Amino acid sequence: MKPELPPRIAVLLVNLGTPDEPTAPAVRRYLKQFLSDPRVIEIPKFLWAIILNLFVLPSRPKRVAKAYASIWEGDSPIRKILKSQVELLEPRLANTAAPFRVSVHPAMSYGNPGLPDVMDNLRSEGVDHFVVLPLFPQYSASSGGAVYDALTKWTLKQRNLPNYTIVKDYFAHPLYIQALADSIRRFQAEHGKPEKLMFSFHGIPQPYADKGDPYPKRCKCTAAQVAHALGLGADEWIISFQSRFGKQEWVKPYTDVVLEDWGKSGVRSVQVISPAFSADCLETLEELAIENRENFLHAGGQEYHYIPALNLDDAHIDLLEALSAPLVKGWAGTLDGWA
Repeated sequence: MKPELPPRIAVLLVNLGTPDEPTAPAVRRYLKQFLSDPRVIEIPKFLWAIILNLFVLPSRPKRVAKAYASIWEGDSPIRKILKSQVELLEPRLANTAAPFRVSVHPAMSYGNPGLPDVMDNLRSEGVDHFVVLPLFPQYSASSGGAVYDALTKWTLKQRNLPNYTIVKDYFAHPLYIQALADSIRRFQAEHGKPEKLMFSFHGIPQPYADKGDPYPKRCKCTAAQVAHALGLGADEWIISFQSRFGKQEWVKPYTDVVLEDWGKSGVRSVQVISPAFSADCLETLEELAIENRENFLHAGGQEYHYIPALNLDDAHIDLLEALSAPLVKGWAGTLDGWA
């Protein structure tokens, strides 16, 4: 038997990011990096620099840090979950490129561990084949597009370029749809079936969609396929969009507005799932599970449940394996001469 050779292929699971700690200074550093990305904020750079530095960063970090503190348990949930996803996926890929060892690593578009730093470290260890899997099921220029940008900026600084493949998204992958549907079934087996099921996706400004961003259509496709898998009637579910920022119009309908309207109109029970998130984070654990629950109940609703993200669900890891393993095997074939 040939000995195991050093890792030459690395799989990178990439999520959006998080502050290093739930404090105003740490949140300020994170927000400055995140909100300075022109993929995220498409406002003329000079004008946005004034707004960001004079109005957003002086006040918003303290409020956001308080929200982070309410969900922080030793680390940010999204980073903890990402690291655990890596630990669960790596053994599944261990033999896909034998005799070479496949390593799996967490990376973030913003904050730590930053994607460029992770790739620098792996290159220094001899890795020259990367499979990059952004954990954004529905591609948007403001999320998945930012990963492409980070890779491009990184490659501009390299003389000896590696090979890499990036998975754009997986909004209609059968294993993804099945995993979501099964998670809803399990939740409802325990908590009962609600009057309304809401698929709440992170929003984007309407002008982004008008310019051709495919994200809203991908979200609608995901929700419709899951609703079909569950056998839901048209009046039993809805798609909505959350997490608005600023004063411009965002893609509608808005999650908070729909929930308030439902509460006022006599809808008694609601369950909410957010398929755009591969890991629970501030937007799900605080905004959806707490803030929007309070809004719905205050408007007259009686029962509200948030259905957790897929996180470490076995079916979710099955999906990540199905997305990455064929690409790893493809690269392994190019390494035969090194074995």
